[in-house]
This record gives sequence, C-alpha cells and structure tokens, in this order.
Amino acid sequence: MGGHGRCLPLMLLLNALLLSPGAFAENKTRAHGKVIAGWVESISLPGRVGITKAKLDSGAKTSSIHAENIQNFRRQGERWVRFDLPVGEWTKKAKRRRYEKKRLRKVRIKNHDGNHDRRAIVSLAICFDGRFHDVEFSLADRSEFIYPVLLGREFLAGVAVIDPMQTFLTQSSCPTEK
Repeated sequence: MGGHGRCLPLMLLLNALLLSPGAFAENKTRAHGKVIAGWVESISLPGRVGITKAKLDSGAKTSSIHAENIQNFRRQGERWVRFDLPVGEWTKKAKRRRYEKKRLRKVRIKNHDGNHDRRAIVSLAICFDGRFHDVEFSLADRSEFIYPVLLGREFLAGVAVIDPMQTFLTQSSCPTEK
C-alpha cells in the first residue's frame, strides 16, 4: 500500500462517525457553535410586542431594518438618530415605537437600481434563536421589500449558517427580556 492506503481506514472511520444517526442529529441544530438557520427566520426586539420576520442574506455585508421618520440630530455634541419602528408583525397599520440611538457611523449602500444611499448605522438588541445579540443595523425604508429586517454577513459570522432550502428553524423569543 502507498501513502494513500494507510489513510483509507481512517477516512472510513471518520465517515462512519459523521454519518451515524447520533452525529447527524447533533449537527442538525448546531454547526461549529453556529445555529443552522433558514433563509427566513423570526426575530424579536426587546420591548416590542410580537415577532418580526427577517431575511438572512450572506450577500449583504450590513444588516438593515425598516425605519420611518428618520431624523439625525446632535445631543451633547454627539451624533444621534431618531426613528420609528413598527411594533410586532410588520404592516402599514401597525403601531410605531420611537427610538433614539447614538449614530455609530454612516454607510454608503448600493441599491439594486445602481444608485447609492447614505444610511445611519445604529446598534439594536435582537433575540435570534433564543439568545440576545447586539446588531448594527442600517436604517432604511424597506417598505418595498417583503421582509422588514435583513440580517447580513457581519451579524451571521459566528452566529448562523444558512440552509437556503429551509425557513423558520430557529426560536424567535428569548427566555428573559434584556
């Protein structure tokens, strides 16, 4: 046997372990510390009633959330932003909740039509898969999109792997509010 022949028994053992029912069941929910999530999941924001649907998009770097009445202002010399988010499930008739957050920075986002928008970035806590995460969101009018929240690569790294054939694999609420 050459060098490759000695590896064959080890490869067969590894394949048997990886394909065993117990190993597969364990990997069904977690992969390398990351949850396996569908391309659409439900999330919640602390203090909001109900859940919101989010599209998981590895093609987008920055996460984005539908915000209305976005106003930049200064507070004690720092840049802040005031905005409204729909409460609970996203509809045009949903009640709105006003937020005031320190603006972390502005980003230039390329739209599908080729034009660019300058958007404020804020940090918001969300509940994703039963755990709280602080996520940097660009504030945008997403009324033309199906989902009010887009979770991009910066959030997904270290948190989730996307199964593009599945939806709603994760838990949308957290045990206690942050």
